[in-house]
Amino acid sequence: MKHRTLTCLALATAAALAAAPSATAAAVAVPSAATAAPAPLTGAAVYATYTKGYKVARYQPGTGWRTLAAPSATGQFAASPDGKKVAWVTDGGRLVVRQGGKVTTVAQGLTAGVPCLTPVWSPDSRRLAYVVGGKAEKQVVTVVNADGTGERDAGSTTGVCHLAWSANGRYLAGFAGTTEGVYRLDLTTRRSVKVKGVTLANHVQGLSPDGRKVIVNLLGRDDPGGDGSWPTAFKPAIVDAVTGARQPIGVRGTLLGAFYLPDGRLVVRVAGASRNTLVVLSAAGKTLQRIPEPAAAKNQALLQVL
Repeated sequence: MKHRTLTCLALATAAALAAAPSATAAAVAVPSAATAAPAPLTGAAVYATYTKGYKVARYQPGTGWRTLAAPSATGQFAASPDGKKVAWVTDGGRLVVRQGGKVTTVAQGLTAGVPCLTPVWSPDSRRLAYVVGGKAEKQVVTVVNADGTGERDAGSTTGVCHLAWSANGRYLAGFAGTTEGVYRLDLTTRRSVKVKGVTLANHVQGLSPDGRKVIVNLLGRDDPGGDGSWPTAFKPAIVDAVTGARQPIGVRGTLLGAFYLPDGRLVVRVAGASRNTLVVLSAAGKTLQRIPEPAAAKNQALLQVL
């Protein structure tokens, strides 16, 4: 069964490097999504590419590209929702944050070299959640402020890979290192539950604002699981975490990904001949915008839609 091998092996091999995180308090609260009509998107976004190394850059229409960071080769990085900061795990197992020209170490003792163990930013871009890594099936998720203060134990989960954080601040979701399922951690109750309707998956892109639906890359029983690296593109599936029901995505073409915005809009990335397109849907599924991406982003991973 190909899907269980590479990610699981990498986690087991790196487990000896792991150190147990500190344990204290619980959830992170953020303000609820605005009720006013949202402003149209401009096409601003954050992308990642790999040539001789990783580069994370922000694209702003009318201004162009600006490099935010050149993370280490571990592949364990995340861009903040506000498009201003990048966090990554160094080869030495430090979790660092870069904003502007300043790099700050916010945690140490993480497992490096396991690409699926990516940190995730809180919806307000002020905190990070991460997993140290280890042999245990269930592992502790630690939350820390972006300046390295306030480290705390947020609960334990089997879904340690490609963590995603819901806009209401309550839920984290990730896939298991074996690719056998997706798990959702409630930061209020500290309870982790397996998402229904997902047997195998090797990527979690995001959660709906209320944490009820998860955007994943589903695998067939004979599909390779890969090495856990963040995908340049994937075929998105939206699954109700409670019922397992699939939500249709009403966009034609070859889909390369999907993202929930804090106000409930869904952004779907669609392949094009020379450039890709971002199709913005309302919560009811109505097409609101079609935004062409820059041609240079065609083969890059889309990390944030701003």
